[in-house]
Amino acid sequence: MRGRQRVASKEHMLGLDKEENLASMRILNAKPCWRRSLRHVVVASLSSFLYGYHIGVVNETLESISVDLGFSGNTMAEGLVVSICLGGAFVGSLFSGWIADGVGRRRSFQLCALPMIIGAGMSATAKSLWGMLLGRLFVGTGMGLGPPVAALYVAEVSPPAVRGAFGGLTQIATCLGLMGSLFIGIPAKETVGWWRICFWVSVIPATILALFMEICAESPYWLFKRGRTIEAEAEFEKLLGGVHVKPAMTELSKSDRGDGSDTANLSELLYGRHFRVMFIGSTLFALQQLSGINAIFYFSSTVFESFGVPSNIANTCVGICNLLGSVIAMILMDKLGRKVLLLGSFLGMGLSMGLQVIAASSFASGFGAMYLSVGGMLLFVLSFALGAGPVPCLIMSEILPGNIRAKAMAICLAVHWVINFFVGLLFLRLLELIGAQLLYASFGSFCLIAVIFVKKYILETKGKSLQEIEIALLAQEAT
Repeated sequence: MRGRQRVASKEHMLGLDKEENLASMRILNAKPCWRRSLRHVVVASLSSFLYGYHIGVVNETLESISVDLGFSGNTMAEGLVVSICLGGAFVGSLFSGWIADGVGRRRSFQLCALPMIIGAGMSATAKSLWGMLLGRLFVGTGMGLGPPVAALYVAEVSPPAVRGAFGGLTQIATCLGLMGSLFIGIPAKETVGWWRICFWVSVIPATILALFMEICAESPYWLFKRGRTIEAEAEFEKLLGGVHVKPAMTELSKSDRGDGSDTANLSELLYGRHFRVMFIGSTLFALQQLSGINAIFYFSSTVFESFGVPSNIANTCVGICNLLGSVIAMILMDKLGRKVLLLGSFLGMGLSMGLQVIAASSFASGFGAMYLSVGGMLLFVLSFALGAGPVPCLIMSEILPGNIRAKAMAICLAVHWVINFFVGLLFLRLLELIGAQLLYASFGSFCLIAVIFVKKYILETKGKSLQEIEIALLAQEAT
């Protein structure tokens, strides 16, 4: 009888051990809760909101600014007020990688907010054109620093299963900032001095970003790279939960040694062993800008007004299409994947430019030309927001190796700002020299080249950890 009890007891213990092992396996295989990291991503997205806000804040207010500051009718001065931000953004973007690696992601966000607060205050209290330009230049440096750091931070604090959706959240924040600035600026033409209020409003989200970053998590990847392993584990626990800390640290150790010895210098990024991934990133951002998207954003109201549509309605339509596409992209990013969205987006943009070419030709006239041109423009913005807008920053933050991620993002986005500047600068001049038909055909051609490029060079990263992506890229380079 006792022998039977011992056998039964032994079988019972074995059964309990098996159940415990299965339970622990289920915990390890379970996906981290996205709610833990969401609040940190939302705070980081304020930098994208500010980026969108400052891009659009002069759209409705430029006329009243020029009258109050005494440069009304001076198109060169008006152009400088709009574009000097791009010069500041280029500088901020160029140094963003070194800043992010030097002081960390959280402090970089605070450094991004500081020139935006100072610059907005200078612009709001400006008494002359030079005061306005200096304020806009300060704001531009913050605009250039914010997007690359946001892309890095979101990629490094998000669970793999929702990293695409969280990346899409920053694009939505940019759209909301852009639309917010347009709506706040509506009374500027009727209310004297309202443009100063528009600049002061931007100080609020910038201050919130600087303050709330104090209680947000630091990037565990940055901490590990600096040799601060215990702090990295604590941040992983904050972001993913205690049961996921050990697997996350094990995964991180596969590609990063944490001793800082594997950092790359500038020559290796430009023409050394990392040239291929730098070529992919820079070309992707170049094609994004050569598609003509910012020419559409900057001059869409001109096209609408040529058909008798008021500029505020034009801006609202473009903003809604941009926001709608960004929301759809966020939903589909982790279902269809980055590559599919990029291919569909560039293809849709190419077709939209085809509609613009037809609208500018002799085949269309009157209402037909209007519907083709306006419809093609809105379809172009929607297609852009579905992939070509949110994906490049996200996918580059995923495929760049950890030891060069920040600096490489800085260089790739510097390429973006340079081409953005020249497209905005030359668009109207080229429109006069070669005509709308040939110019839109050129933009459409670049969209189709982008489709071929994405098909050949872009690796799908959906659902993979940053380490898995890095290992896959190393294997791809070896073959």
